Amino acid sequence: MPRLKLLRPQGADFSTQLEVRVTDLNYGNHLANQALLGMLHEARVRFLHHLKHNEIGNAETPGIILADAEIQFRNEAFLGDQLSISMFVSDLNRIGFDLYYRVDRSSDHAEIALAKTSIVFFDYHNTHKRADTPVSFEQALAAIRDTQ
Repeated sequence: MPRLKLLRPQGADFSTQLEVRVTDLNYGNHLANQALLGMLHEARVRFLHHLKHNEIGNAETPGIILADAEIQFRNEAFLGDQLSISMFVSDLNRIGFDLYYRVDRSSDHAEIALAKTSIVFFDYHNTHKRADTPVSFEQALAAIRDTQ
């Protein structure tokens, strides 16, 4: 069976720190796969907040919905590890984008995981269908990139 191969994104549009909690551990006493997916979700919410957007949107601005998720595990993470999660937007298009994640342990910079989620803008308040990428999202992302 062919293995998933994600590209390690260069640079970052946003980074945040999260700590591995006891509830994030599995029976192997390391970071559980579903817990990592939850951490990526938390990081994504922080990123959207930084862009002055959110997952649900409002009557004027669409939210987002996850189309798919891919995770490539590289190393274990343990209780108390501080993880740096860096995100990079790629393939921004008419209805969404791909969001790449790089998860590193802060203490030794070990790569814990690479991930990618495909995001589609979605109107939760009016049509309950996918929506066009809001201009405000494109402008906020451009402003971040202009300051780097």
